[in-house]
Amino acid sequence: MWTIANYQPTTLFSLRPARATTSGGKSLIVPTPFAIKMALLDVAIRTQGVQHAQELFPILRDMRLAIHPPQRIVVNSTFTKILRIYESKASEKEASITKAKAKREWPFKKTIAYREYVQLAGPIQLGFEGVDFDLLVPLLIQVNYLGKRGGFIQLHTTPYLVDDLPSEFTEITASISDSFPLDGVLQLLDDFGPKITYEHADVYSSKPMRLNTHRILRSVILPYRLARSSRGYTLYERFADPR
Repeated sequence: MWTIANYQPTTLFSLRPARATTSGGKSLIVPTPFAIKMALLDVAIRTQGVQHAQELFPILRDMRLAIHPPQRIVVNSTFTKILRIYESKASEKEASITKAKAKREWPFKKTIAYREYVQLAGPIQLGFEGVDFDLLVPLLIQVNYLGKRGGFIQLHTTPYLVDDLPSEFTEITASISDSFPLDGVLQLLDDFGPKITYEHADVYSSKPMRLNTHRILRSVILPYRLARSSRGYTLYERFADPR
């Protein structure tokens, strides 16, 4: 049984790939399994307490996720001003700091960074399998953002159950299978690894979260093709998956 939840994006979405730098802020075009599971964990902690969230964590870790994004997705490209911690060589530290203070560039200096913001042109549907419906729904109705904080969403319809996952959905907790659309868009999505525990996900814990062990990457091909692009934007359109 799959639980289907339908969300309406109310702002632009942004989520850097796991290996992207802060300067090269490219964005994925859909939320990742890691982002969705962490959003549910966040709701569980805030509304039901830490102990319940710890008990729920193994279920969230192992559940399957699928996604059905809207017909069109637009990626807006831009440069933005940011503040970055001032860095200098140890041998030049004192003189460098004095010079930076005179320019009012210490402890932060002004610079620019590349950013992408994604407009999901319509509701986004998420499918969940492996979690009891009555346990999951109280969490789904209180999820209000995915990806980078500020990427707000709002539940559009009441979650419901289906026996089988509809064909238009793409599972994002499984890597590329033997059958996939050759002209689709490849996305590298992060997910909970089988060895991750609540302590690894807890930002207040001293246990480190290691890539490829606790946080794994999955290659997923979405049924979209590049329709048009320019210096400031890229438009993707969904096509019918022949599978």
